[in-house]
Amino acid sequence: MKWLLALLLAGSAHAQTLNYIGQQIVPTSASFRGLPVGGLSSIDYVPATGRYLAISDDRSDRGPARFYELALDLAKFRRSASPGDAGVRWVNMTTIRDLDGRPFGRNMVDPESLRLDSRRNLIYWSNEGQRSSAGFQNPTVRRMTLDGKPAGEFPVPSYYLPSGSAGGLAAGDMGVYNNLAFESIAITPDGKTLWTMSENGLAQDSPPSAVGHGSRARMLSFDLDSGKAGAEHVYEVGPVPFPPARPGDFATNGVPDMLALSAHEFIVIERAYAVGAATPGIAALTRQPTGNTIKLYLVDTRGATDVSGWATIKGRDVVPVKRTLLLDLSSLKNDDGSVLALDNIEGITFGPMHQGKRTLILASDNNFNPAQFTQFIAFTIDGPLP
Repeated sequence: MKWLLALLLAGSAHAQTLNYIGQQIVPTSASFRGLPVGGLSSIDYVPATGRYLAISDDRSDRGPARFYELALDLAKFRRSASPGDAGVRWVNMTTIRDLDGRPFGRNMVDPESLRLDSRRNLIYWSNEGQRSSAGFQNPTVRRMTLDGKPAGEFPVPSYYLPSGSAGGLAAGDMGVYNNLAFESIAITPDGKTLWTMSENGLAQDSPPSAVGHGSRARMLSFDLDSGKAGAEHVYEVGPVPFPPARPGDFATNGVPDMLALSAHEFIVIERAYAVGAATPGIAALTRQPTGNTIKLYLVDTRGATDVSGWATIKGRDVVPVKRTLLLDLSSLKNDDGSVLALDNIEGITFGPMHQGKRTLILASDNNFNPAQFTQFIAFTIDGPLP
């Protein structure tokens, strides 16, 4: 059974579709070179090797901050609730180092996204930082060499840096909210521009997303030649679609990653989670509702207000980027008719050719939680991309 989903791309005269190939699931008990495998917060395909790079959001707690090299055999992916992990092979693991060239100390970094720049032989990666009673750490976007050594840092505008109260909700608070900062990195196909996005709005711009209201995140660009910050736009994150099972329990919606299609078009993941929510799908490993709602959006920055240099957007007229729903993953089904159970999808990349078609790959962050799993979902792309 094929599940073909309309993918209407701006500026394209032809409707395109995503065909769900299948999934692979790696249990949280898995390890590689003596360390637990997990926390995969992004994934990037490397055409030269046919393998992938994936960063772990381990804050140098269970092991050093690191990224993995892995291989995915799409021929072994299955449209099944219990597909196994025979198509996943761990190849290498690299320690990420701080600006002094040393491994990061415990809780001194929160790696969230990476992209390989094969033109410059560099990896760009984001650190979400921290805003909590345990202390403040600024969000960063950095370069590193392929062996994890530091190669510089991009100057993040000061209004992203957390200041004020730990919660970020007091009068005069500025900067990112805790755990809602830079989780995404995208490089435009022309190799000129890097984009990142705050997962939700800044404290001075809007509250975090919740049931009943969204949040006004910011997309921020950097010129890859000069390293300077460039255009900046507002992205309107949707509300949390399902309430938690008990009022007051944790619930969120945000942007964990995005993929550049052109200089102005992106595919963006919105990942919502509500504790105990009766969202579609029963996780094969837990037999409990996963609480996750994953949607893909097409984003077009053309016509959006450039808010670069604006310390706050509150009270100002702003045209956000255009945001069009591409796919609600809750609509996907396995061959036996079961709804695809979704974990915490945080990574997106183009993949290799499969049966004559280009592919799109998603990856999940299991949070090193035994009740979760590392999930890879694969699609073929039917039709040309812009």
